[in-house]
Amino acid sequence: MATLAAAAARQAATLTRLSSPKTSAQAANLIHRRGLAGAADHHGPPRINFWQDPMSPSKWKEEHFVIVSLSGWGLLIFGGYKFFTGGKGKKEEKVAEASH
Repeated sequence: MATLAAAAARQAATLTRLSSPKTSAQAANLIHRRGLAGAADHHGPPRINFWQDPMSPSKWKEEHFVIVSLSGWGLLIFGGYKFFTGGKGKKEEKVAEASH
């Protein structure tokens, strides 16, 4: 009999929880939203723009580090290409003009 009463009490509590009308403000508090959470999480020291301290890449913002790194690699590859090919494109034009 006691277990039957306990089961009835649990069922009544569940029904009152489910059937009680909730306002939209109460429902909004229950939903956890993390819009743009990557920019809001501050763990560790604050990040700075690369031009504020160009000799400390560990302090730079992630997107600045990516831009500077890709630009550096691009310049290195293009410079290596021009160095090893000798910049042949313009030398041929100058030789052709001088012979006429």
